Amino acid sequence: MLSQAEAELDKSNEKWWQAELLRVRGELLLASKDGMGHNSQEITDCFQRAIRTAHDQQAKSLELRGATRLAAFWQAHGKPDDAYRLLSNIYGWFTEGFDTPDLLAAKILLDELTPVHA
Repeated sequence: MLSQAEAELDKSNEKWWQAELLRVRGELLLASKDGMGHNSQEITDCFQRAIRTAHDQQAKSLELRGATRLAAFWQAHGKPDDAYRLLSNIYGWFTEGFDTPDLLAAKILLDELTPVHA
């Protein structure tokens, strides 16, 4: 279904949800039985492409969503410093909406990562 959705986006030249589809692809790879194994680079690539796409589209919420997932992935793979830098930079752009699910999730993860940087 995801490949079909991506094909439809390509056909229609509508790119608004491309970042979200890339993030979802990363989530599906992560959820697969191999998610913690040989697909690590592919998962990272999906999340990074989602973040770049959202950034290029100035879709800050989608960028935050991708960054939160990549930061959590990096945290689980022993890269807390990279995770903190990525997420804190993007989280810092927001000035309102801190009660939304995406910002709440980002804040929880940042709080988990903060002791590494305190």
